[in-house]
Amino acid sequence: MRHELGVSERRACRALGQHRSTQRKLSLGWPDEERLSDDIIELADKYGHYGCRMVTGLLNNAGWHVNHKRVERIWRREGLKVPQKQRKKGWLWLNGGSCVRLRPERPNHVWSYDFVQDRTADGRVCRTLNIIDEYTRQARMIRADRKLNSTDVLDALTDLFILRGQPEYI
Repeated sequence: MRHELGVSERRACRALGQHRSTQRKLSLGWPDEERLSDDIIELADKYGHYGCRMVTGLLNNAGWHVNHKRVERIWRREGLKVPQKQRKKGWLWLNGGSCVRLRPERPNHVWSYDFVQDRTADGRVCRTLNIIDEYTRQARMIRADRKLNSTDVLDALTDLFILRGQPEYI
């Protein structure tokens, strides 16, 4: 059968690299496609960080019987995307929890200290006490030991006070 261009369907499909069955059947879609699309958009709005696999599970729990490929197709057609994860904020100045953290203005203004714990290959605990200057972000002292307690912290701070002077805030 020849078409308007005078070329047979078989020859035109071969030239385009397209299967001939794509020319015969028009996709009518599913009768409930619009309701499903609305439910997918509603779930994507409600659960913002869920991807289409989780939304598929929620739909199946809600009574829909759909597979993930159909949900993915609608997901792409509607332009839905999962937002990127927000990176964790590094330095918390004013909302740091139980105490108010000051923004350092110069060296030796604000120091902070913290413990870091790890295990060696034989399973024993190794702790480090890290004291840093918040303005320059330099480590003023790192003390490592198997056990560190409050007297070790006081000893390290007094040593630093003698060497570098006393900060305004710790």
